[in-house]
Amino acid sequence: MGRGRRNRVGREIAGVLLRGAIGGTMIAHGVKHGRSLEGTAGWFGSIGFRQPKLQAQASAVVEVGSGALLLAGAATPLASAAVVGTMGVAARSVHIPNGFFITAEGWEYVTNLAAAAVALAAIGPGRFSVDQAIGVNRRLSGGQRAAIAAGVGLAGAAAQLATFWRKPAPKAP
Repeated sequence: MGRGRRNRVGREIAGVLLRGAIGGTMIAHGVKHGRSLEGTAGWFGSIGFRQPKLQAQASAVVEVGSGALLLAGAATPLASAAVVGTMGVAARSVHIPNGFFITAEGWEYVTNLAAAAVALAAIGPGRFSVDQAIGVNRRLSGGQRAAIAAGVGLAGAAAQLATFWRKPAPKAP
């Protein structure tokens, strides 16, 4: 097997693994939020979101939807942007004040998931994907796909935070 073919096979494997890991994780989170909308809405309200029921519903839909798109390799740059946006909102509204490590509710997990989504957008979903079948991977470069994922995702997070979130007041001792 030639070097070029080995590189293509490696990229195919990377794309499938990233699609499965990120897509599956997002679906699991979305299903969890959807199964407990009232509890999720209460949680959104407790961390400073206005219209918490809407936030819970949107969270469930966006997480399941982006995960399903990633599993299929469909609209990968935009599905990755949804992951980046979701993780950006989570980082700002919950995790950043807690430091790096996830064991202390830190930002480690959310930033790694967002980075993996941008990496997936950059390498593309691979040969066995909807995007490949319709030619999306040929129309955009890896850098363009990554820029869409990061830029649209961060812009969406900023818009959601600016519209719906206010840092809650510190709890009284």
